[in-house]
Amino acid sequence: MGRGRVELKRIENKINRQVTFSKRRNGLLKKAYELSVLCDAEVALIVFSSRGKLYEFGSVGTSKTLERYQHCCYTSQNPNVANREAQAQTQLMLDQMEELRKKERRLGEINKQLKEQLEAEGATYRAFQGPSWAATSDGAIVDGNSFSLHPLQSHPNMDCEPTLHIGYHQFVPPESAMVRNQVEEERFMLGCWVP
Repeated sequence: MGRGRVELKRIENKINRQVTFSKRRNGLLKKAYELSVLCDAEVALIVFSSRGKLYEFGSVGTSKTLERYQHCCYTSQNPNVANREAQAQTQLMLDQMEELRKKERRLGEINKQLKEQLEAEGATYRAFQGPSWAATSDGAIVDGNSFSLHPLQSHPNMDCEPTLHIGYHQFVPPESAMVRNQVEEERFMLGCWVP
């Protein structure tokens, strides 16, 4: 005598439901394996129990089969999706490039302004400082502003450059020296330097 037809509805008894789930799950996994071996098919099976436990089978790996599935579904249903995504990424990169160009232009303008300001302040400082003297390699003294050459006089017995003191050194008490230095610094900063 054969088994009767099973009515398909949720099994109310919790223990019977768990036993049925285990048996049928094992049977389903076995059938998936047999299908992949006998028919050389790529099979992926994913089952979650009512408690959230995962059971899976993949003939070549579940994740690889799922990637292939997603690729087939999205490509066959809507071929323009990939094209739109590529256009969106391209537009994003173009926008970023334009922002970087604007930033580059702004930085170039700021750099130019700072350079002009530095040159103007340098010219003011050089005019205020007076002639700048320097010795060249051939022994001549050069005035940085007028470029006039003066021969350097040296004595063969001198190992260091001579020091020349002209005039006298006035003694200034320490308190008044600090005040005098402050006044001189303020005059220098304001551009009204009087020695």
